[in-house]
Amino acid sequence: MSSVVAAGSFVCPPAFIALAQRLADAAGEVARKYFRTPIAIDTKPDNSPVTIADRESEAAMRAIIARDAPGHGIYGEEMGKADIDAEFVWVLDPIDGTKAFITGKPSFGQLIALMHKGTPILGVIEQPILHERWLGVAGQPTTLNGQPIKTRACGELDKAVLYATAPEMFKGAEVAAWENLKRRVGLVRYGADCYAYGLCASGFVDLVIESSMQPYDYCALVPVVEGAGGTVSDWYGERLGLGSGPSVAAAGDARMHAAALKVLSGV
Repeated sequence: MSSVVAAGSFVCPPAFIALAQRLADAAGEVARKYFRTPIAIDTKPDNSPVTIADRESEAAMRAIIARDAPGHGIYGEEMGKADIDAEFVWVLDPIDGTKAFITGKPSFGQLIALMHKGTPILGVIEQPILHERWLGVAGQPTTLNGQPIKTRACGELDKAVLYATAPEMFKGAEVAAWENLKRRVGLVRYGADCYAYGLCASGFVDLVIESSMQPYDYCALVPVVEGAGGTVSDWYGERLGLGSGPSVAAAGDARMHAAALKVLSGV
C-alpha cells in the first residue's frame, strides 16, 4: 500500500486563488437563481439528473477561465475536456449533488479544482445557499469563509462518524468492504455529497468513504481536506489525480485513514 504524500513544492499564485474565488462567485449566483424553482430535469446517459443550473454554472465558469486564463485546460462534468494536457487544468463540477439540488436540499456543492501537472493544488467547495465556501490551497491552511479550520483527532473506528453519499454507489466487492467498515464505526450517515468533505475538514466528520467517483467529483476535495490536517487517497492509499478513481477515502486523522483502508482491504 502506498503512503499518501502532500502535494509538491509548487506555490499556487495568488492570481489563481483570486480566479477560483471569481469562479465560485459566478457559479453560486447561477445556483441561487434556480434553487427551489420549477425547472426541467433531464436524464443523462448514466441515468443521473441534470438541469439548467448545472449547465449554466459550468458555462459561466468556463467563460471566465477562457477570458482570464486562456492557456489553461478545463475538465468539466457537463461540457467535457479541453486542453487537459496543459500545465494547469481546472476541474469543475457545477452542481455536485444534483439529486439534492432538485429536491430542495441545500447540501449540494459546486466544486472547483486547479491541477498543476496532474496534481490538485487548489480546491473550492462552494455551498451557495448557506453561503459557505471552503478553500484549500496546497501548503496553506484550509479556510471556511476566510477563517482557518482544522480536522479533529479520532483514531478509533468505533468512535468515528462516517459519511457516504449513498450505499448504491458501491459496486461488486466494494459492497462487502463497505458493509464491513460500516459495522465498525460509531455513526453512519448518508446524503451529503461533497458537503461531507467540508464537514470533515471542519472537524465534524471523521471519515468519508465513497466510490463510483470521477475526477470532477474529488479533485477539489483533496486540497480542502489535506489543508485542514486530513488525509485523502483512493482505497489503496494512492494519491488522487486526473487519472485516479473511482474510490475515495478521506479522513480527518491519519490514524483513522489507515484503519479504514485496512478494513476496506479485508485485512
